Amino acid sequence: MKQNIDKISKEYMRQQLMLTAAVFLVTLMVMQVWYLDLLAPIIVGACFTLVAFVTIGLVWRRVAKQSPESLPTFFTAVSGFRMLLALAVMFVYYLVAGRDKMLPFFLVFMVFYLASLAHHSIFFARVSNRS
Repeated sequence: MKQNIDKISKEYMRQQLMLTAAVFLVTLMVMQVWYLDLLAPIIVGACFTLVAFVTIGLVWRRVAKQSPESLPTFFTAVSGFRMLLALAVMFVYYLVAGRDKMLPFFLVFMVFYLASLAHHSIFFARVSNRS
C-alpha cells in the first residue's frame, strides 16, 4: 500500500508540473502575441504553483501513510492554506509593484491558481473514488 501512495504522490506532482509548464508556455505566448508586459506575473504564478503543489504532494504522502483517516481534514486544510498563501502572495506583489500593475498580475495569477485548483480537485477525487 505504501508503494502505491508513493506512486500516486509522484503522479500528482508530475501531472501538476506538466500543467504548470503548459500554463507557463501559454501565458508566455499570449504575452508575446499581444505585446504585454506579463513576465513578472507569469514567473510569480509559476513559482507559487510549484511551491504549493510540491508541498501538497509531500504532505499528502505523509498523511496518507501515517493516518489515512485524517485525509478529509487534510483536504480542507489544504484549501485554506492555498487560499491564504495566494492572498499573501498577491498582497506582497501589491506592496512591491503598486496598484497600477495589480490587474494584469491578478488575471495571470488566477489562471495558475485555478488550473492548479482544478487539477488538485479532479486528481484527488479520482484517487478517493478508487480507494
